[in-house]
Amino acid sequence: MKIQNITPDAAHKLMTGDTPHRYLDVRTVDEFTQGHAEGAINVPAFFAAGGSMAPNPDFVKVVQAVLPKDTPLVVGCMAGGRSAKACELLAAAGYTTLANIDGGFGGRRDFMGRVAQKGWRDLGLPVSTDNSPAVSYESLKARAK
Repeated sequence: MKIQNITPDAAHKLMTGDTPHRYLDVRTVDEFTQGHAEGAINVPAFFAAGGSMAPNPDFVKVVQAVLPKDTPLVVGCMAGGRSAKACELLAAAGYTTLANIDGGFGGRRDFMGRVAQKGWRDLGLPVSTDNSPAVSYESLKARAK
């Protein structure tokens, strides 16, 4: 299965198009609660652990509990790296329609620190701080038990 790499603008179009895609935000809970794409749900692929990132061992299990494998997904993080890895994990678990958001929520920079791809926030796409049970990791994780 080929995972598409798309811009935040293209992700927004997929979310509002004829076959609406679901936005899966794989950033940490703290990052998500500070602001995320409107309509996104949060299942962290990694957790902050002593200055680095550690894989979330429940990532695939929680996603499977809340999203059927045929759900079209756009997957985003802060810049596109964690979400690319999350897409690989989901593809291995049998998800069939996956798109990684290059630039994620906060934008991707090149090796010189210049913005190479603006993120969701900087493109002025709809942002939310909703962390209700319908979208929060804690409530979604509870469904996987």
